[in-house]
Amino acid sequence: MKFRNALLAATILALPVAAKAQPISGLYIGGGAGVNIMQDEDAKITGSGGGSASGHFQSRVGPAFDLSLGYGLGNGLRVEIEGDFRNNNLNGRGGAAVGGQEQKFGPMVNVVYDFVGLTPYVTPYVGVGAGYQWSKESNLHATGGGTSVLAATDTEGDFAYQAIIGAALPIAGAPGLSLTADYRFMGLAGDRNYAAVINPGFHSANIKLDNDFNHTIMIGFRYAFGVAPAPMAPAPVAVPASPVSRSYLVFFDWDRADLTDRARQIVSEAAANSTKVQYTRLEVNGYTDTSGTPQYNQGLSIRRAQSVAAELVKDGVPKAAISIQGFGETHLLVPTGQGVREPQNRRVEIIIK
Repeated sequence: MKFRNALLAATILALPVAAKAQPISGLYIGGGAGVNIMQDEDAKITGSGGGSASGHFQSRVGPAFDLSLGYGLGNGLRVEIEGDFRNNNLNGRGGAAVGGQEQKFGPMVNVVYDFVGLTPYVTPYVGVGAGYQWSKESNLHATGGGTSVLAATDTEGDFAYQAIIGAALPIAGAPGLSLTADYRFMGLAGDRNYAAVINPGFHSANIKLDNDFNHTIMIGFRYAFGVAPAPMAPAPVAVPASPVSRSYLVFFDWDRADLTDRARQIVSEAAANSTKVQYTRLEVNGYTDTSGTPQYNQGLSIRRAQSVAAELVKDGVPKAAISIQGFGETHLLVPTGQGVREPQNRRVEIIIK
């Protein structure tokens, strides 16, 4: 209970400092801790004399941990390598005295997709994974009807698979750092056989375990390298060139071509002022920042220019007097390197000529 309360408190404390979610682009690391709930395991005991018996092992809730190293492609898709550890104590079902401990550990390769933009601050994600897990049984034993079975401590390995569903909460003031919470279902594909002895007689025997299914809930942190602090978006303002301005800048949100309320005010002002001066045409030029590919940015700059031109027509400017151009990530207002989300470069310039 104390562990669950601590996890809940960490989540609540992080909420007031949440940052806007962005897709991961590049290298990241992660880690988590939580609990593992293991379903009943079927057990079959076979003695050297040919006799056999079957039963079930139940488990108590146990701890779970994981560490991961991954790479984000910048479009919501991530690939990661994970190392995990789970530990559960075992007991029996029925009248027999049964006990032991099972530990699972090993590497997994996961493919995860982040639903960036689905909500403003929290990024849900889903994923699948495959790998190899070692299952170590310690002090596995059962006693009933005057007979006892004792398995030597041994480790067996199997192919493993898992499904993941969770969410990440970026932390404001710590670029690249996110609080994560997820549920994982992991299964082992094959049977595992452990050497045992049966008393009286100390005859050799075999314990075969199957259907190893695990439900894991974890809270953790993830850190993406190379994430720059998000700059404050400037308030869109008209650029004065004369008593009646002939140049106006309209700014856009990241990866968006729709107009904000403030942007519509700027376009309306440009349309109104175009009637106060003699002009031959209105140039509407679209631009982007350097995040994204050059091909995508070229198309985005044209869509932004088209949105502004449509608003000008709506405000009374003749369509024939408007020329539209898209310059993509060229002609940056604020010089930056490649892949930088600079708000002042996400703009459309209206020039009255």
